[in-house]
Amino acid sequence: MNARPSFPAGFRWGVSTSAYQIEGAAAEGGRGPSTWDIFCDQPGRIMDGSSGAKAADHYHRYREDVGLMRELGVTDYRFSIAWPRVVPTGSGAANRDGLAFYDRLVDELCAADITPVATLFHWDTPQPLEEAGGWLDRDIAYRFADYAAIVAERLADRVGMWITLNEPMVLTNFAYALGAHAPGRTLGMDALPVAHHQLLGHGLAVQALRAAGGRQIGIANNQAPVWPTSDSAEDRAAAGLYETLVNWLYSDPLLLGRYPDGLAAAMPGPVEDDLKIISAPLDWYGLNYYNPVRVGAPSATARIVDGFEIPSDLPFDLPEIEGYPRTDFDWPVVPDGLSEMLALLRQRYGDALPPICITENGCSYADGPDARGRVADQRRIDFLDGHLRALRRAMDDGADVRGYFVWSLLDNFEWAAGYEQRFGLVHVDYDTMARTPKDSYFWYRDLIRGQSAGGA
Repeated sequence: MNARPSFPAGFRWGVSTSAYQIEGAAAEGGRGPSTWDIFCDQPGRIMDGSSGAKAADHYHRYREDVGLMRELGVTDYRFSIAWPRVVPTGSGAANRDGLAFYDRLVDELCAADITPVATLFHWDTPQPLEEAGGWLDRDIAYRFADYAAIVAERLADRVGMWITLNEPMVLTNFAYALGAHAPGRTLGMDALPVAHHQLLGHGLAVQALRAAGGRQIGIANNQAPVWPTSDSAEDRAAAGLYETLVNWLYSDPLLLGRYPDGLAAAMPGPVEDDLKIISAPLDWYGLNYYNPVRVGAPSATARIVDGFEIPSDLPFDLPEIEGYPRTDFDWPVVPDGLSEMLALLRQRYGDALPPICITENGCSYADGPDARGRVADQRRIDFLDGHLRALRRAMDDGADVRGYFVWSLLDNFEWAAGYEQRFGLVHVDYDTMARTPKDSYFWYRDLIRGQSAGGA
């Protein structure tokens, strides 16, 4: 194989996680219930009937996990802060024990010379706010800003980068439109106000973070190339609609200060005033990339995507992308899709596009320890290697990318898929909570060391 690609000095090398997927301790330290606690208690919602109540027990084992990151050699750790751990009811007074946990985690990271990268919201809405209307209600954007201010006042002196929201597209579509994620609503296109209120919450949180001294503020959007099934007018129109609803709806307001054509009228007002808040300048832009999507004209066939049924009455069809290797989550492995997406962002936004960090990229493979305790996950190594080569090519073509974060440090609770999908560089035995670094962990460690030594 060719020598590993080299990246510029100062390039950020990281790993990512989220609170509900790894922390556990759902009933400890004054944490309030989240929408995911309630969702997991509903029969049939999670494939294996599990929940994140214990997850990877990071709440009790964070020092061990930071030690794994120190040995890995990452410069940055992206984690999320659990809103219901910090503000148990979603509004009002802060929970001192919850803030103290993140204090300890951030101090441990700083002592290990790892930059804390804090995500304020990774889908775990406090349940009392959901009962008051959730992200369909405008008030939640202001409660989110209040929470951001509480966190920033405590941590802004040590957090090096901030992410307001993780993948607002997923919350809108999976949680409120299709019902596959918490809170499990099935509103279809009536879920669009969720998108607007998240973006408004983002803008208000940016204000709160800056007022408290927060620096290097961005967002993490899940975006992917959309490939029409054919060149027919019907397939191209369906693909264009999908691309607008999934990609540009969540970046045009941020970077251009406007919604894609026709969508502003579907949003709760005052839209123009809100867009001035939403489009506050960002220091950087986070891209989560996994795979492209093939889209065609609507059909009468319901399909299973990511383990749940996509309704047959959508205005587009989502056939499989064939001809590529597939992960255990049945996602196609298409490294060049990453460089394609970066090119699309540059083409659409030009000088309005801030520097980019790849805030998530990874794959699910179920490899476990062999008789000697080794986890030989060569497919994950191949995946990461291919995507980093595609990233390097995109940078050579002019993409201003400043960092790359692997999803994920640890095997974890993978939302509606439960514990059946393993994305970690580190294997977790969910019975004993023993951590076992996989071959991919050592591969990534050696790659990072090679960069700091001047590249390969």
